Amino acid sequence: MHFPKTISVVAVAAMIAGCTSTGGVRQLAGPEAVAPEKALVLPPPGGPSIVSVVEQKRGNGVEQTISLFTSSSVQGQNFLKAQFLGASGANPGTGSTSYRMIREGDIAREMARSVPAVPMATSATFLQNSYGPFGYASGHSRAGDTCIYAWQQIRSSQSAHTQARNFGMIQIRLRLCDARATERQLLGIVYGYTVTGTFDGDIWNPYGAPPPANPTLGQTGAPIYPDEGGYRPTTMPIGYEPAPAAIRQPRTVTVRRAQPQPAPVAPVLQPPVGPRVPLPNDDTQTNAIEPPAEAPATIQQTARPIGVTVPSPDCIGDAAMTAGCQK
Repeated sequence: MHFPKTISVVAVAAMIAGCTSTGGVRQLAGPEAVAPEKALVLPPPGGPSIVSVVEQKRGNGVEQTISLFTSSSVQGQNFLKAQFLGASGANPGTGSTSYRMIREGDIAREMARSVPAVPMATSATFLQNSYGPFGYASGHSRAGDTCIYAWQQIRSSQSAHTQARNFGMIQIRLRLCDARATERQLLGIVYGYTVTGTFDGDIWNPYGAPPPANPTLGQTGAPIYPDEGGYRPTTMPIGYEPAPAAIRQPRTVTVRRAQPQPAPVAPVLQPPVGPRVPLPNDDTQTNAIEPPAEAPATIQQTARPIGVTVPSPDCIGDAAMTAGCQK
């Protein structure tokens, strides 16, 4: 007899359960795109521009892949990768990244994925930027592009670790390939990038205590110059101008038509100038006939006066000789 009452109680409980269910959609935590100004590491002024920033939150920190402008025939994208690790419980439910020291084998595998088909040689020179020591490798592709792959771990020293200070760590990777930049120009980006991110609280400070002031301040024999140029040469140029993006233009064929050649013009020959022959009543009698100043050397012609009779020189004289010539 108590079954209807029991059924009604179950029905009411089911209705209450249905009303409490929101039925919403929850998106799982995963990589998301953020604005370029929120990048945790910025390239130097004049360096390659930022294309996009993809962020992945972790339970013990955050990771970012900062894509940079790329103009190269090498497969892949230029990038800056940053890992901020140590903030335990920062993003619950997103998983944590395990801590790993830098190993040569891990770096070799990273380079093979980031700079494929390019032989890379690791530099054995000890180098250091504003954040501490770093390492890099460089190489050239078959097309002549220059590539570098740099790695750096920013972490305070063991002596700076206390009971509740300086436990954070920052891992940075840089991949750069360019069609016309030199190795030294690409290496300048490692000296010029700026880490803009930080941890909350002193417990995760990755830098340790700030260094003391230079002991030479205020001392004699230690000049301080206004800049690095002019008095002392700049040790490393910062920034470079990337090669322009390769854009294939449609092939055009130019047809050149032969220009008509002008007809040859026959040379105009000037008539030769003959010698001057004196007339009988000419006051200036000359026994020798002078040739003209500019007579052509290849053309000779005897002057034949028209309508003038020139007496023989033997008939010119006294009247007796003239009478004999006329007979």
